[in-house]
Amino acid sequence: MSSSTETSTLSAANENNETSEIKTVKATERLKEAKIFKIIVIGDSNVGKTCLTYRFCEGKFPNKVEATIGVDFREKTVEIGDELLKLQLWDTAGQERFRKSMVPHYYRNVHAVVYVYDVTKRSTFDSLTDWLSEYNRHNFNHAKVPRILVGNKCEHPELSVVPTYEAQRFADMNGMPAFETSAMDDSKSDHIDSIFMTLAHKLKESKPMMGSKYGSSRKPQPNTTTLSYSPIGQEKKSSCPC
Repeated sequence: MSSSTETSTLSAANENNETSEIKTVKATERLKEAKIFKIIVIGDSNVGKTCLTYRFCEGKFPNKVEATIGVDFREKTVEIGDELLKLQLWDTAGQERFRKSMVPHYYRNVHAVVYVYDVTKRSTFDSLTDWLSEYNRHNFNHAKVPRILVGNKCEHPELSVVPTYEAQRFADMNGMPAFETSAMDDSKSDHIDSIFMTLAHKLKESKPMMGSKYGSSRKPQPNTTTLSYSPIGQEKKSSCPC
């Protein structure tokens, strides 16, 4: 190989490296500018809160699931249009003995709430009223915070004991959309994305109460994903959308 050819090859390699470094720097700068939103996930123990957040953030069902003690935290950055939103998902323990000491901190600076129940266990749906009351007591701005209702574990519709119409009526009474899904069923992963993207779109025009550096020293690097979104009103209704 001639010296001129070697020089050209090295020059092209250097240019590619420089371009790659510039793209990396720009991507890092965009992440720093992302708006941060705190979303809390509320519901009784064993309704699948951890599995739902894991499915959304990691794109799969967890291999091993243990009861949450305290608070489980996950984070994912999504892109809507030309804007990045960093969604911080706070999953709390459903047991009262674990909640008492952390309730004030858990409900502080909340931007959105996801209420979860198990469609195969009636008591988890009946307790939603208590979860609503607890949140309202600890958040004076609760009327302005977006909320959604999620019925989980509908991979076997024949086992459901909570009629869809009843869940929808409860959601309508409390001013929030309702969904039914399954964190376990791989074919429903896109539907779970749509559930959380419903909140992302509601939050897009909001002003976050936390700075972009919040928690950066102790939280894992988030995934950045561009997701498609279909408004709920345009989806075909069925007895179970999962």
